Amino acid sequence: MAEIGKGVTAGKLASNVQKRLSRAQEKVLQKLGKADETRDAAFEEMVANFNKQMTEGTKLQKDLKAYMVAVKTMHEASRRLQDCLADMYEPDWYGKEETDALAEEMIEKELDFTLEDLDTLWLEYHQNITDQSLLCVDTYLAQFPEIKARIAKRDRKMVDFDSARHHFTSLQKSKKKDEAKIAKAEEELGRAQKIFEELNVELQDELPTLWDSRVGVYVNAFQKLANHQEKFHREMGNLTQNLHDIMTKLEEQRELKRDDAAISKKGEGKKSEGANHSESAAVAPKSTVANGSDGELPPGFLYKVKAVHEYTATDGDELELNVGDIVLVLAFDNPDEQDDGWLLGLKESHWLQKKNISAKGVFPENFTQKV
Repeated sequence: MAEIGKGVTAGKLASNVQKRLSRAQEKVLQKLGKADETRDAAFEEMVANFNKQMTEGTKLQKDLKAYMVAVKTMHEASRRLQDCLADMYEPDWYGKEETDALAEEMIEKELDFTLEDLDTLWLEYHQNITDQSLLCVDTYLAQFPEIKARIAKRDRKMVDFDSARHHFTSLQKSKKKDEAKIAKAEEELGRAQKIFEELNVELQDELPTLWDSRVGVYVNAFQKLANHQEKFHREMGNLTQNLHDIMTKLEEQRELKRDDAAISKKGEGKKSEGANHSESAAVAPKSTVANGSDGELPPGFLYKVKAVHEYTATDGDELELNVGDIVLVLAFDNPDEQDDGWLLGLKESHWLQKKNISAKGVFPENFTQKV
């Protein structure tokens, strides 16, 4: 039984070698123009589309995977930055002892909760893109190798068909006809033609369908990616706004401590100066009277705002803003001079240092928020 098995294997190997030789000879004859070649321009266009489609899909898969690596890298970098932020809240920070109640509540509750949410948000974002965008493309590309192998097989069977056709024709044209050989050649031609045409018909049905499917795959992959990006950045924006608010509260506590220290050093002489300031405030709108009467705020003071966007002054009467600046909003001497959407103000830092309003200027209201 072992010997028979070896014989069968050797016979099959010899048959395969003979087929490869016959195909090679046929291709040479076709290239030399000594044998015609079966051509199908429509099918060749389908194959060109298939190759283009496979190349584009493979690039999309590669770039999506690179994007996922970048998301993971950003997640790790964000986590390290969050750890750094938490570690920096040391007891020896300026103003820490006086603001323990507020700071500890923010750090132990709000801040920790925010950092945990950030970590969860990154993990969900990575997983959603993997499951819904990358998996979609992976599934789409998984069908290409099998179809590519069948196209290659179809090409080989087409050469076999051409070779059998030419062999049959040459026997028919031979002066000494051998009917037995002709009959055998005709049988081989029929078999080769049947195999080729079956593969050819199947692929002609499948390739156009596959080509059309690319639009739905790309739409699905990018639409889901865009949806998850929009959700991630929206929720990340909410969380980082919370983080921004926490930092603002901490800064406000530091400013309050510094203001209290400055106030405690002032003598009785400042009280008379404050009285003069309150007379200036008396001509301001009703909302400014209570704020300006103690002499520690500029005349005409209304309320405080914080700059949330940078603003570059374009005129001499405008106030330059940097993100985080605290501005003391003042009443206009002539309300008719106020343009819609604009406020008059003075940076708090300037007022605390100079105690004058020489640096006041107008600025866009929507670049700030009340504090």
